Amino acid sequence: MLSKHEKELLVIIWDKMSLIAEDIGSEALLRMFTVFPKTKTYFAHLDISPRSPHLLSHGKKIVLAIADGARNIDSLTTTLAPLSALHAYQLRIDPTNFKLLSHCLLVTLAAKMADEFTAVSHAATDKFLSAFSAVLAEKYR
Repeated sequence: MLSKHEKELLVIIWDKMSLIAEDIGSEALLRMFTVFPKTKTYFAHLDISPRSPHLLSHGKKIVLAIADGARNIDSLTTTLAPLSALHAYQLRIDPTNFKLLSHCLLVTLAAKMADEFTAVSHAATDKFLSAFSAVLAEKYR
């Protein structure tokens, strides 16, 4: 799946993004809500307007979970088991939304990181987010 170099690169990327987790996460969520409006249904009880406390808080949680996954990529299934159960059994999130958010995260990273987000970084991040989404959706099977 991912080479040793790609794994190291992912840790570097997500450690950097952890420092601005609220910004990255909330921007990616806002992109998702704008481009895929049906995804808003899970957030009807929250204020998801730009820079709202709810959006910033949830965006930060997402980015920090992804960063944790990048640091523990060899045990991703174990690391994400609680999140997978939460999203499947309690929140009942459509697993397609994980893929949609992954796409929006890639766009957000490309915009924020500019020249730092090389083709190698993009490919590694895309592979990782695909694996991350698959693990989150495991409990749906």
